[in-house]
Amino acid sequence: MESSEKRLSVGELAKRSDCKVETVRYYEKVGLMPEPERSAGGHRLYAHGHLRRLVFIRRGRELGFSIDQIRELLKLVDEPNHTCGEVKSITLLHANDIQQKIEDLKRLQKALYEMSVKCGGENYTIENCPIIEALYSGLPPRAYF
Repeated sequence: MESSEKRLSVGELAKRSDCKVETVRYYEKVGLMPEPERSAGGHRLYAHGHLRRLVFIRRGRELGFSIDQIRELLKLVDEPNHTCGEVKSITLLHANDIQQKIEDLKRLQKALYEMSVKCGGENYTIENCPIIEALYSGLPPRAYF
């Protein structure tokens, strides 16, 4: 980095990347962000490369990548001799995980709707509520107590 490059404070870096200062410090702590230079007074001084990396991390998190997945993607960026195919592989695995979560959520939604259909609403007391009974039905029988 050129020494004439404008440096940013942690607050300015956070503002420009649409992150919180605590988030920047967390990403430094977990090793996603490299240590910045320090001023004579000990303040962190960030360069444009830090901003690009932080935006990359934030965008990855918005897309649901885990910290470990982002770490793996950044490793591909930081080390030479990697291919776009490796990035694609990580992305497709993540997309498949998301698809599985969608299917799981649809099953949960269906179960909740089915429970709701059995409910008579205002016509039932809480003791006779089929939704409450369905939630309790996951307990082991009283004989086990």
